[in-house]
Amino acid sequence: MKGILFLIIISIGFYGFSQVNDGSSGIDNKYREDQFYTSITYNLINEKPSGVKQSGFSSGFHFGFIRDMPINKRRNVAIGLGLGVSANSYNLKDLLIEEINNATEFSIIDEDDYNVTKNKFATYLIEVPFELRWRSSTAEDYNFWRIYTGFKVGYMVYNSTKFTSEITNVKLSNLDSFNSLQYGLTLSAGYSTWNFHMYYGLNSIFDSSAKLETDNVNMKSFKIGLMFYIL
Repeated sequence: MKGILFLIIISIGFYGFSQVNDGSSGIDNKYREDQFYTSITYNLINEKPSGVKQSGFSSGFHFGFIRDMPINKRRNVAIGLGLGVSANSYNLKDLLIEEINNATEFSIIDEDDYNVTKNKFATYLIEVPFELRWRSSTAEDYNFWRIYTGFKVGYMVYNSTKFTSEITNVKLSNLDSFNSLQYGLTLSAGYSTWNFHMYYGLNSIFDSSAKLETDNVNMKSFKIGLMFYIL
């Protein structure tokens, strides 16, 4: 499934790159830019507890719509407000998330002792991005430089964890220990279709009930990848 999504994103990227303005409809002095977006990211975790590491490729897939609202006469500066969806996975090492007596428990383990084959959690969010946008575009130019900075708020609609090993298997979903509200800073910058994208999470993926012994599990998301904008 991830491979199919990746191919779709790449195909969209090449499609957008191939667009040219034939001028048949004249110059649109009220043009807007970048209404739809799609992105693939590599998901990192900041502030991991001591002893916890990441392993493998942790991926994110994101898609949405942003209303572009130019705020100057040239229309190269704008505000963007949108709505999107986001699916994220995080592969871990040496952290076991399980449910004991209807409570979520976090513990540090040695995965070599368990012979672990999978250890991950996933989050699915509805997101509202807000951006301040600068670009070098004109009404006749589809290829331009852009720098979009902003803030994104996400509401988690579903979460899951999966731990598979020779000793124990744990599969959980919709845990209360996840923070329902996720928010962070965003940056997209590049030329034409291909753009660097970054999301820096400002709050923890887990809420205050998530603890390792007496310490809070304050892991935060940091995503880097590619962003494709579609008119």
